[in-house]
Amino acid sequence: MKTYRNGKRRFRSLIVILLMILAFCSGFFGHTLLNARAEEQNAPGLNRYYTSVQLRQGDSLWELAEQYCEGSPYSRSEYVEELKRMNGLKSEQIHSGEYLTVVYFAE
Repeated sequence: MKTYRNGKRRFRSLIVILLMILAFCSGFFGHTLLNARAEEQNAPGLNRYYTSVQLRQGDSLWELAEQYCEGSPYSRSEYVEELKRMNGLKSEQIHSGEYLTVVYFAE
């Protein structure tokens, strides 16, 4: 009976230690990732601006990228990924009538 309790205590201690390690790692890596995002550098001499656009029939993220990424530090594919991230899109599927936030760069 005594060894059963000792084993149970050790198991609980191990679980607590693992949870503490997990909490530390998630806090550390989450903080690191947020700092990396915050330190993204804009193109020299350009300011970052945001606007909302209403999608028309036939619009695609790639067409928006072609229109708005000119002069930006992004390639077209990077800009499409940024649009998806900014607007919470899981895929490239968009619909006319929706509004999307886009980023553009200017002096």
